[in-house]
Amino acid sequence: MPTAPTEHFETASTLAIVVSSNEPLLFLTEDQKIIAASASFCRAFEINPATVSGLPLGELGGGEWALPKLASLLTATAAGSAQIEAYELDLRRPGRATRRLVVNARTLDDGVVGPARLLLAVTDVTDARAAARLKDDLVRDKAILLQEVQHRVANSLQIIASVLMQSARRVQSEEARGHLHNAHHRVMSIAALQRQLASADGTMVELRTYFTQLAQSLGASMIADPARLSIKVTVDDSVVPADVSVSLGLIVTELAINALKHAFPAERDGMIAIDYRSAGKDWTLSVTDDGIGMPEGNAAPKAGLGTGIVEALTKNLASTIEVKDAAPGTVITIRHRETTDLETPDLETDVSSAV
Repeated sequence: MPTAPTEHFETASTLAIVVSSNEPLLFLTEDQKIIAASASFCRAFEINPATVSGLPLGELGGGEWALPKLASLLTATAAGSAQIEAYELDLRRPGRATRRLVVNARTLDDGVVGPARLLLAVTDVTDARAAARLKDDLVRDKAILLQEVQHRVANSLQIIASVLMQSARRVQSEEARGHLHNAHHRVMSIAALQRQLASADGTMVELRTYFTQLAQSLGASMIADPARLSIKVTVDDSVVPADVSVSLGLIVTELAINALKHAFPAERDGMIAIDYRSAGKDWTLSVTDDGIGMPEGNAAPKAGLGTGIVEALTKNLASTIEVKDAAPGTVITIRHRETTDLETPDLETDVSSAV
């Protein structure tokens, strides 16, 4: 003898799944009356499970579920003309905090013939949204603070550079004046580096723009006659992390300053070429001048601050350095290779005559 259909055409298995679900679920008739509610739904919204069966959705709780737009979407879903996916709404209850909910609903197809039935899933995202807003606020506050720090750093560097130049004009010793000029050049280079990093988007730096601005800053502070000396930059489309760009920028600065100081004596004309190329994780940086070349023997300058800076930075980048006669001039090449295990040579021997 066939079993008589029930009023809501529910099956025992469907009811059991809904009621025992760990997710807040509602099982609804086509006209939005509640067939069953999961225990997790009742706990989440503080509703007595014994009161929900047969209750219209709009009368659930204190009537807070009487939401016209939700009701309209459910009607369209039951008719097959729509499907609720990630619909967000605010559930307002007197005397309680408003909750932000994400609702998904679809018709249930479990083989039972009869009017459409709806399965409504509810996710409370109130805390997640609040955490996201807090994170956004913190990121915005951090960006504002970073911008303020960058302005202060830029101003401080300009003040230091001005003090160094004023001191250089006052001192009588040529040696002291030379040291002050060197310090001024380095401060101006760091200022250029800081400006580039401050304008960088995120944590990656585009090297072509960065090296070009660095070369312009060096030229403005150290080249009195651009018709006599120039700096040329050739860089591919490489982008590198900000910390790597700092090391590369300081290396370029030291090598360019060295060439400007030593490679073109007696008003000699010339050019410094900065070149950077990468292939995957491998890269090559070279700084070449067409000056007088590397002095030998007693004429070679002693290793100084620039040597130590280049040595330390090259080692930090897990790279090697090579100094060669460019005929005319000098080429200093720094290479980084991920594909082979390269040992950093004794840099003082290689660079002491050039930096």
